[in-house]
Amino acid sequence: MAEPTTLDELDVKILRLLNADARKSYRDIAKATDASISTVSSRVRKLEDLGVITGYVPVLNEARLGYDVLAVVGVKIHKGKLLEVQRRIAKDDRVTHVYDVTGEWDSIVVVRLKNTRELDAFIKRLGSMEYVENTYTQVVLNVVKEERRVLL
Repeated sequence: MAEPTTLDELDVKILRLLNADARKSYRDIAKATDASISTVSSRVRKLEDLGVITGYVPVLNEARLGYDVLAVVGVKIHKGKLLEVQRRIAKDDRVTHVYDVTGEWDSIVVVRLKNTRELDAFIKRLGSMEYVENTYTQVVLNVVKEERRVLL
């Protein structure tokens, strides 16, 4: 794991503002933080260089795009083949998360699909992958909270 980066109060304020709206202008951030635009610009660049900020993406409404099925899949993987299998699973664009976990399952996979036919095909393909021993699927019925931002 990477060592945590030490942030000062201004860094945290900038990150909170970008977290709320990554399209916020440096001028607006400067105004909100009582800093100059050049200071904000250099701080953001520093945070990017340090790997604290790794990119900027829009937050999309998956349901409005037709992805109505969200599933969480536990996967048991043959000993010694964990990383190899996880990397193959991660190549599927519909897979949003692949976690290496403790407990009964070796890996947890989160996948977004358009319908249950796609889910059926995905689970069958996953279960037939070499070194996958077993899967356990849970379909998410409702999302109560899904926070995509790091809370500072």
